[in-house]
Amino acid sequence: MSMRPAFTLCAMLALACGGGGGGGGTQSQAPPTAPTIATQPTAQTVAVGQAARFSVIAGGSTPLAYQWRENGQTISGGTAATYTTGATAATDDGAMFSVVVTNSAGSITSNTVRLTVTAAAATTDVLTYHNDNARTAQNLAETTLTPANVNATQFGLLRTLTADGLVDGQPLVVSKLAIAGQTRNVLFVVSEHGTVFTFDADDGTALAHVSLIPGGETTSDSRGCSQVSPEIGITSTPVIDRSAGAHGTLYAVAMSKQANGKYLQRLHAFDLATLAEQAQSPVIVQGTYPGAGANSSNGSVVFDPAQYKERAGLLLVGGVVYTAWASHCDDGPYTGWVMGYDEQTLAQTRILNVVPNGNDGAIWQAGGGMAADTQGNVYALIANGTFDATLTPGGFPASGDYGNAYVKMSTTAPMQVADYFAMDNASSESAGDVDLGSGAPMLLPDQQDANGTVRHLAVGAGKDGHLYVVDRDNMGKFMANTNGIWQDLANALPGGIWSAPAYFNGQVYFADVNGTLKAFALAKAKFGTSPASVSGNAFGYPGASPSVSANGSSGGIVWAVESAAGQPAVLHAFDASNLGNELYNSNQAAAGRDHFGNGNKFITPTVANGKVYVGTPTGVAVFGLNP
Repeated sequence: MSMRPAFTLCAMLALACGGGGGGGGTQSQAPPTAPTIATQPTAQTVAVGQAARFSVIAGGSTPLAYQWRENGQTISGGTAATYTTGATAATDDGAMFSVVVTNSAGSITSNTVRLTVTAAAATTDVLTYHNDNARTAQNLAETTLTPANVNATQFGLLRTLTADGLVDGQPLVVSKLAIAGQTRNVLFVVSEHGTVFTFDADDGTALAHVSLIPGGETTSDSRGCSQVSPEIGITSTPVIDRSAGAHGTLYAVAMSKQANGKYLQRLHAFDLATLAEQAQSPVIVQGTYPGAGANSSNGSVVFDPAQYKERAGLLLVGGVVYTAWASHCDDGPYTGWVMGYDEQTLAQTRILNVVPNGNDGAIWQAGGGMAADTQGNVYALIANGTFDATLTPGGFPASGDYGNAYVKMSTTAPMQVADYFAMDNASSESAGDVDLGSGAPMLLPDQQDANGTVRHLAVGAGKDGHLYVVDRDNMGKFMANTNGIWQDLANALPGGIWSAPAYFNGQVYFADVNGTLKAFALAKAKFGTSPASVSGNAFGYPGASPSVSANGSSGGIVWAVESAAGQPAVLHAFDASNLGNELYNSNQAAAGRDHFGNGNKFITPTVANGKVYVGTPTGVAVFGLNP
């Protein structure tokens, strides 16, 4: 049997064979391989109005071409490895999807999978800071996110939405809002560059934006205080009334600076669907109040817009939008202002100064809003400032100065302090900058005590490590040698509070600085002296302002963000019934999949309709179930 020539064998084996005399050889290309499917598409279930997403992972020689089919018919534009439908309708239920993958060596068709379209999912709104006027931070209508699926395998970062500055206000959500002929769940975001943004809350599509800074003006500089820097535009969380105006109205406060160096504060009202300014908007914030305190003139203290920022979330109660004013650091002169504006006309109808004959007494509340009860009374924690321990026969400060106090304000005109609590060492704590103003108030649902009496309680905490529980019907006022309040848990929060609490199922959640997230349980209207459970991790400054999601009284999840400025932020999810059981954190997934940048000082997570929204220095991170 004869042998084949060597060059023929080389060619058959597609090898390069060197010729004599140093001549070069050639190399043949391997034949292409036909496409294969490594991961088949999977059946999808969505609610009416939601989009469905199908995907395939294929192998074989490149380039690969994809063609998706619905019920055997090619889909125009469905030519990528992933196909996302438009908003689904009930008639799409039962549609069958497949994909054909093709290359130069052949083609392969995937499995055919079913699309199930269910009735429209229940939705919920988040229209104000921490969800309600009691500031409980709980969404009890969350049916998508559960302790079973909030884990690093099924849950994670979906996208980041870009803003034009720091997002200090809590993102808000309006569900099923009609915009330009479409019904959407809409996310409202405000920035320190003075801009209001709207996004589709489900898919992240940018919808609209509007600047609150007039032409010829800029956002404010930091006023020499690093707490909001480098610019001050919209700092506080807006408030939304879905029943106001043609499509609902968003109210927000913005600070700006004119070319001549004059600073202005304005209250704005915007149509939810169009972001058009309402006819009566904006109004310039200004005011005077009888008193001889800081920045007074002719028997009245005068509001100087340069000295303040609107830090506490806006409050809407009884048709009035309430603002509360923080200082720039402790740079005087300033006092403690609360102002209310008719939501229809934006006319100022309420005004109160809680330190009219002294100094300081700003209302910070770590960004938390003032709270309100069902009778329309408003509650606030006042920062370090003058407290007048000379009392009237009724037990109120004779000069009306409530620095470092927990105040209850009647909103019938004229607005006034109806009750209060001040610690027996209120003045010395103020002098040492150890005050209540670093925390935020929260009202508890009605509690029944050991004698069967219904108690109306509120909690508050600040820098001194105490958890103060007051009876809203008798807050305790001031006593020289004791704190005559419902309950005082000394050293319950040893790191001090620079954040806002949350409530769920008879438990209150606080995160002190450099301490753990703590759950304090209520029984017969009293808290246990030690936490019922704690998280396994600690939270650096400023602690954390948690939010809670649940389906009624079950499936509770406590969400909290490690948000130290300049440090990588971390979103945590804990079992609400046992904080020692961490369900998820954004460091768990491999290769930093869920990292979303640095923290933002006062941000609190917003949970609505299967998504978690977290403000960042440059926008909003959106978390949800992985596609």
